[in-house]
Amino acid sequence: MVLILGRRLNREDSGVRDSPAVKRKVFDVDSKNLSGHDDAFDFCSGGLHGEGILQAFNEFRDNRLFTDVVICVEGRQFHCHRAVLSACSSYFRAMFCNDHRESREMLVEINGILAEAMETFLQYVYSGRAKITTHNVQYLFETSSLFQIFPLRDACAKFLEDQLDPCNCLGIRRFADTHSLKQLASRCRAYTLQNFADVAQHEEFLDLRKEELEEYIASDELTIGKEEMVFEAAMRWVYHSTAERKTVLKELLQHVRLPLLHPNYFVQTVEGDQLIQVDPDCYQLLHEARRYHVLGNEMMSPRTRPRRSTGFSEVIVVVGGCERVGGFNLPYTECYDPVTGEWRSLAKLPEFTKSEYAVCALRNDILVSGGRINSRDVWMYNSQLNLWIRVASLNKGRWRHKMAVLLGKVYAVGGYDGQCRLSSMECYDSFSNRWTEVAPMKEAVSSPATASCAGKLFVIGGGPDDYNCSDKVQCYDPETDSWLLRANIPIAKRCITAVSLNNLIYVAGGLTKAIYCYDPAQDYWMHVASTFNKLESCGMSVCNGKIFILGGRGETGEATDTILCYDPASGIITGVAAMPRPISYHGCVTIHRYNDKFHRP
Repeated sequence: MVLILGRRLNREDSGVRDSPAVKRKVFDVDSKNLSGHDDAFDFCSGGLHGEGILQAFNEFRDNRLFTDVVICVEGRQFHCHRAVLSACSSYFRAMFCNDHRESREMLVEINGILAEAMETFLQYVYSGRAKITTHNVQYLFETSSLFQIFPLRDACAKFLEDQLDPCNCLGIRRFADTHSLKQLASRCRAYTLQNFADVAQHEEFLDLRKEELEEYIASDELTIGKEEMVFEAAMRWVYHSTAERKTVLKELLQHVRLPLLHPNYFVQTVEGDQLIQVDPDCYQLLHEARRYHVLGNEMMSPRTRPRRSTGFSEVIVVVGGCERVGGFNLPYTECYDPVTGEWRSLAKLPEFTKSEYAVCALRNDILVSGGRINSRDVWMYNSQLNLWIRVASLNKGRWRHKMAVLLGKVYAVGGYDGQCRLSSMECYDSFSNRWTEVAPMKEAVSSPATASCAGKLFVIGGGPDDYNCSDKVQCYDPETDSWLLRANIPIAKRCITAVSLNNLIYVAGGLTKAIYCYDPAQDYWMHVASTFNKLESCGMSVCNGKIFILGGRGETGEATDTILCYDPASGIITGVAAMPRPISYHGCVTIHRYNDKFHRP
C-alpha cells in the first residue's frame, strides 16, 4: 500500500495521456515553494528535550555510567562528566579543554570548598535546581562564584536579601562588601539605616568597625524617632570596649547631632557621662550644643540640621514681596522644602500693604520690621503656633533697611526715612521685648547686605544717596559697641543680599551675575560663582548646607520665579525649581519645621 500526499491530478490537468511507460509519482513537490508550503511542520520539543537529557545525565551520574572524571572535595568523591561540567562552567571548561594536568587525570581534587556545597552545586548543574537554605547559602555562593555559575550565585544573593533582619543585616553587608555585591550591600545599608534602633540592640552592632559606625550615624537617611537614640547607640559601642574605643569618642560624637538633643537630656546624660567629662577633645562639640540651645538657628553646622526621619526638616520661608515695581506687597508667607520641592502656605503676613521691610530669623521664629513708609511696626511669626504676634516697635521708623541676628539679639540696620539715609542701628532683646539704640554706622546706607559672622555684624555696600552706591564693608563689634571698616567689596552696589556659612560671607544681587565670598579672618574678597542672569532684591538663605537664591528682579525690573542653588563645597550653581509666583523685595529665612504640623490658613 502506498500513501500519496498532495493534490490528485486528473488526466486533463497533467496533460499526459495514459501510457504504460509513464510511472506514477509518490510525492509531487515544487522545491521552489517548499519554504512556504502549508503542509510543512517545524517541530520543537522546547525545554522538555533539554530537561530530559539533563535527567538522563543525572541518572548516569548516580549510576556512574559514562562518567570520565572524579571530583574530590574534603575526601568525598563525586563522579561526573567532563562535558556536562564544561558546558555549565567556564571554570571547568578552562580546566578540561586546555592543556592542563587536570584535563588528562581521572581524579581532580578541589580545595577551599565544602563537600556539602559541592553536592548542591552538582545538583544544580545536572538538574537546573538547587535548594538554598540559611545553612548553606554562604558556602553555595562561594562555590558558585568559584565555578562561575552566575545564575546560582545571583540566586544566593537574592536569598540573602530576602533574609535581612536586624540581627544579621550588618553581617550580610560585610559579606556583600567582601564579594563586591553592590546591590546586596546597598540593600543592607538601606535596611540598617531604616531599622537602626533595632539593629543597634544586637551583638553584630558592637562588632562594627569605627568607619562603618560613622557611615551610619553620619547619614541624613538614618531613621530614628529622636537624636537621643543615635547618642545612646554610639556610647553603647564605645563602652563595649572602653579602653580601645574611648580614643575615638570625639570622632563619633561629631556625627551625633548634639545640638538637637533635648536640653535636659543633654545636661544630665551627655555632659554627665564620665568618658565625655574627661575627654578635652569633646569640649568644642559640647560648647556648640550649648550655643545652639541659646541662639537657635543663628548657629549653623552639619550637626544642627535635623534628620528627616525625626519629622523635622530645614525649610526656607519666603515672606511677602512684590510681583512688579511699585506694586503692593503680597500677603503670602510660604515655606519651601528643597529636598522634596514642596511649597506650603503659612499664616499670612499682617499689614501686607507695606513693602521694603526687613526680615530675619530669631532662633526658630521670624521677625519683620518697618516698611514703607516709615513704619515702626515689628511682627514676630511663631513657628510652633503658626501665627503672627506684634512685638515692641522700632524706636525709629525705617524702610529699605536690613536686619541680622547676632549672639541671640536682633539688629535693625540703616535704611531710609523718606528724607535721608540712616546710619542708626537698633538692638532687640526678645526676653525684655525692647529695642535700644546702639552705636551708629560710619556711613549711612539703605538697601545694603547684612550678615553676622565670627561674632561680628557686617554691613556691606548699599546706597548712601539716590545716585551713588557704596563698596564699604562696615563691621560692628557688640563687645565694644563700635564700628570698623574692612576690605571693600569688589563692586559698589545696593539691593544686594548676604548670608553666612562656615565662617564665610556670601553676597549676591545688585544687578550683577556675581556671587562674592568674604573671609573675615583674612579680610579678603573673592569671586566664587556667577548666576545665570543679573539679579537684584533677591532672597538668599542657607539650607541643608547650601545657599539658595530665590526670585529677585532683572534689568527690566520684571520679577523672576527662579530658584538657584549654590554648593560651596563643589562650586557648582544650578537652577533647582520655580517659586509659586515671580517675586522681589521679599524676605527669605531658614527655620526648622515639623512636617506633619503645617497649618494651612
